[in-house]
Amino acid sequence: MGNSLILTVIKKNISLHQPMYLFLAMLAFAELGVSASTLPTVLGIFLFSAKKICFEACLLQMFSIHLFSIMESGVLLAMSVDRFVAIYNPLRYTALLTLPCIAGTGATLGLKSVMLMFPLPFLLKRLPFCGHITLSHSYCLHSDLIQPPCGATRPNSILGLCIITSTFGLDSWLLTVSYVLILYTVLGITSGEGQWKALNTCVSHICAVLVYYVPMISVALVHRFLKHTAPFVHLLLANVYFWCHLCSTPSSIVLRPSRFARG
Repeated sequence: MGNSLILTVIKKNISLHQPMYLFLAMLAFAELGVSASTLPTVLGIFLFSAKKICFEACLLQMFSIHLFSIMESGVLLAMSVDRFVAIYNPLRYTALLTLPCIAGTGATLGLKSVMLMFPLPFLLKRLPFCGHITLSHSYCLHSDLIQPPCGATRPNSILGLCIITSTFGLDSWLLTVSYVLILYTVLGITSGEGQWKALNTCVSHICAVLVYYVPMISVALVHRFLKHTAPFVHLLLANVYFWCHLCSTPSSIVLRPSRFARG
């Protein structure tokens, strides 16, 4: 509801059709996509104790969650570039970040997300799953799905690692670079009031970046290095990761093998 309200307000107010608010609308759209992707299984568990999901539905949910998460990471990077341009060269801000430029950025981020995620469902579909599988979370994630199969999952792991490195890894590095440049530019402002005003425009974006990346990195580290930790730790971190998208109940779901899965 909150993200839908943001999109509605920005759409109806022409005065808000500016780079900062248009990027905010893209971020709200990506978060809305993540919320809509996790909502079916989370509400099913919470309201009806529906703890089973078919293989195809799980693949679709995994694809949607990761697709919008990658898009959200790209939008956060674009917003940091937007803040840098606004602080470094405010006189040319609107001339550089035009509507076609912003629309092209949004289209590029969406296309990149689809192209990166497209092979994963097909690679997972070819794996032999043995019997019913209990997943770690109340929604389907790629890192969770490649653990149970009986066959070799090396291609899936390599592709997943490449996707993480080329998106979240690269985005986080570029975000750090952009804020180093922003800080360097702010320190060049002579007046203390001007420095405070410049930094104040970045506070909300910094908070959004921290809320997005800190839980995500925690979930990735637990999956990678603490696989035998108590299940509630995985559930807690996974639900904290999506706390800003929806309120989820800590539970898990059981994956029913597809008729296409062997074994």
